[in-house]
Amino acid sequence: MKRLLSIMRRYLKESILGPLFKLFEATLELLVPLVVANMIDIGVKNADVPYIVKMGLLLLGFGAVGLAFSVTAQYFAAKASVGAVTVLRHDLFAHLGRLSYAQIDTLGTSTMIARMTSDANQVQQGVNLALRLLLRSPFVVFGAMVVAFTIDAPLALIFAGAIVVLSIIVFGIMLICIPLFKKVQRKLDGVLLRTKENLSGARVIRAFCKEEEEGEQFVRANGELTKSQTFVGRITALQNPLTYVIINFAILLLIWCGAIKVDGGALSQGEVVALYNLMGQILVELVKLANLIITITKSVACANRMDAIFSIVPEESVTGGDKPAVCSENAVAFADVSLTYASASESSLSHISFEAKRGTVIGIIGGTGSGKSSLVNLICGFYNASEGIVSIDGTPIGEYPITHLRQKISIVPQKAVLFSGTIRENLTLRDENATDEELFEALRIAQADGVVRDKGGLTARVEQGGKNFSGGQRQRLTIARALVGNPEILILDDAASALDLATDKALREALKTLKNMTVFIVSQRTSSIMHADLILVLDDGEVVGMGTHEELLTSSDIYREIYSSQFEEGGER
Repeated sequence: MKRLLSIMRRYLKESILGPLFKLFEATLELLVPLVVANMIDIGVKNADVPYIVKMGLLLLGFGAVGLAFSVTAQYFAAKASVGAVTVLRHDLFAHLGRLSYAQIDTLGTSTMIARMTSDANQVQQGVNLALRLLLRSPFVVFGAMVVAFTIDAPLALIFAGAIVVLSIIVFGIMLICIPLFKKVQRKLDGVLLRTKENLSGARVIRAFCKEEEEGEQFVRANGELTKSQTFVGRITALQNPLTYVIINFAILLLIWCGAIKVDGGALSQGEVVALYNLMGQILVELVKLANLIITITKSVACANRMDAIFSIVPEESVTGGDKPAVCSENAVAFADVSLTYASASESSLSHISFEAKRGTVIGIIGGTGSGKSSLVNLICGFYNASEGIVSIDGTPIGEYPITHLRQKISIVPQKAVLFSGTIRENLTLRDENATDEELFEALRIAQADGVVRDKGGLTARVEQGGKNFSGGQRQRLTIARALVGNPEILILDDAASALDLATDKALREALKTLKNMTVFIVSQRTSSIMHADLILVLDDGEVVGMGTHEELLTSSDIYREIYSSQFEEGGER
């Protein structure tokens, strides 16, 4: 709630004017029973038609002015709630973008989506209703009680007793439901997670004929969510009937006692009708207040869940000051580095040490799960090393301003990701001011210039996820995107897996023309890294071989085995 309250200060004017106009409307509403009482006691009793017409016109005026007040209050409440939650959602999106890979892995995609969508919408609804009704309903309830005391103090005690009993019921149900709503939201996260996994892995599920099994798991998770929501709904559903029972009992008692007083001449018929109308207003407002409290309870729970995300401090170091000075001939150095992922029982990388000279090509090879991607993620600072030091240009990576680190390093991940838009918009993610000549030079090196020309140029449309491009075309475009802006360190994390051997060779030849750029090539193909200046052979998170291609053929059994499986004697398979 702290973050939301701080944002609401920007909408202080709307947050004051919204409830204020609602109070104006409520004041007019409280005057209606008094006007009706006068119509009965004066107009009807004396058959004074002009007076009745005058009072009727007054009621119409109250209705018109009250409507104007209500619409104005709704405008300011909507402006404050929508504006505040827009800022909150924007801040949350920006905060999530600053979290490290490890923190994002811990949170989970489904949780982040739920916070950005359903939780934010619930907060917006709660703020809107709070600005409109949180002051209005109590004002009408206690105002009606005060007006009742001005009419007849003994009968007004019925109002006071009803309000006390109703408050106990409303707040009791609220205290019971708050923890239950939190459980419902957690189960909603589970349903969202399963939905996301099924949508993203639809092809895999169909390939292994797991539709029925996944459907059963979804039904099970959805059933648990439904069961929890039904249980909470049954408790909250008690509010309205209990409220109506108590109010109607109070009205019955009021009419009975009022009739006795009217018969004794201590009270007029109009005053009894006024008291009855005031009791009706209390009924309506307490029902509103009960529903409002439930909505606000949900909103507070959702706001606290969003605050829990904001309370996570990004692990990535964002230091102030100047850029670290270059003080080493090594572009990248690992000194006894180990990495253990959150909640993992074993290390993914163990005691990695090597030095990559500036302007050299470093090959990284190993079997599936050997830790290749984990190693390059440490270079980018996506994860923090559990032990040891990762240095860039002789400076520990934690001492770099994150923006400067991102300028120095460019990475092409295993999964080629393109965004909806144009080819130019995708290529200029690193450098928005890149010229067309620079873009086509990057495309030429990435062997993608022909692809762009065939598609119609840099303005050609890219569908969501690059669906209108083949796997190899997407990989070449992502490599070109990484080259834009001339990074000092280029990481190709198995980025050529979808390329044929001829295109892969042409890409490697083009990369050799780049001067002073340190290139890391992660691959399972020995042909992709055999010409590198230094090759690291990984197995089960450890470096089991290091050297050139010729040196590893004689010194590393694992490298020799990989090479032999891909090459026949005298040529490539």
